Amino acid sequence: MKQLSFFTEENMDPRPPMSANWNLWHGCTKASAGCLHCYMYRRDESIGKDPSVVQKTENFDLPVRILKSGKNKGLYKIPQGSHIWTCFSSDFFHPVADDWREEAWDMMYERSDCSFFIITKRPERIAEHLPENWGKGWEHVTIAVTCENQEMADLRLPVYLSLPLFKHSVMIEPMLTAVDLQPYIEGYRAEDGSPVIKHVSVGGESGPEARACDYTWVEAVHKQCIENGISFYYHQTGAILIKDGKLYNIPRKQQHIQAHRAGLDTT
Repeated sequence: MKQLSFFTEENMDPRPPMSANWNLWHGCTKASAGCLHCYMYRRDESIGKDPSVVQKTENFDLPVRILKSGKNKGLYKIPQGSHIWTCFSSDFFHPVADDWREEAWDMMYERSDCSFFIITKRPERIAEHLPENWGKGWEHVTIAVTCENQEMADLRLPVYLSLPLFKHSVMIEPMLTAVDLQPYIEGYRAEDGSPVIKHVSVGGESGPEARACDYTWVEAVHKQCIENGISFYYHQTGAILIKDGKLYNIPRKQQHIQAHRAGLDTT
């Protein structure tokens, strides 16, 4: 495993950070109710591709690719300080990818000058598939878990919140039922007494077959987060939102905008 990459004054990257997508493998198998209308499945099936086939992509080594020409020759293609959304067209902990994951960890370790964000529905596979030098977690890598309903919260959170991660982040998206996080806020505490959960993101379901999200569910989770000092982010309303007893059909381009206008975000 390569040493961590540090920049000195002599080789400081002059470019501004960026937000990059790194889908190092593609394809997945459905794990629970939240996967029913998966956008990746919808997209692949529309072009006649089997979305259940998990394969490495041509972008597998994207974070460590070097510019071979131009004024920034010799620097990484992805600038220092960038945020890299990792494996959003699959699950980073999918068993088919077990033979590729060690090299993926090596690349993330090398690019410690960037931040990586991973979401999984398979927290039960994390502990046995972390790198040897993981320790209590790498500060620049966030592994989040998604829990679309109370059943998945009760199944996944006891496993996830017991893992050695630098930051625990819970995604409730697509939000299909009310979800009570209080037992996991109270039951899992850091050494300083604060909740192990540091961030919660909530969002409704998008797409032509979207299931409804009730705004009271969102408000309840928001209240629990505010009362316990946990950052909260209302990612999107989803295509069908129930609010004050009324059902709203919200166009895709408005779903993020309307969610942020609700004024619930604390980050």
